[in-house]
Amino acid sequence: MAASKSRLRQWRAFEEKNLKLAVMETPCVKICTYDPDSGLCRGCGRTLDEIGDWFSLTDAERRAVMEVLPARLSALKPAS
Repeated sequence: MAASKSRLRQWRAFEEKNLKLAVMETPCVKICTYDPDSGLCRGCGRTLDEIGDWFSLTDAERRAVMEVLPARLSALKPAS
């Protein structure tokens, strides 16, 4: 009985983690072009570190990044 409760807890934790990943907000627009001058993705405005760390950031950290993206994108020079 104790083993089944433990497995049930593990399963619930697994489901919660996968559900969180399924509904995680992302600024990715599938236009992944790196701008070497600014160090930003021209599609979403994130740095390479932010892109790489995205799934390990907390919800609050992701929201903080997303708040600055519009300003970053508007400051980027048009691609030549």
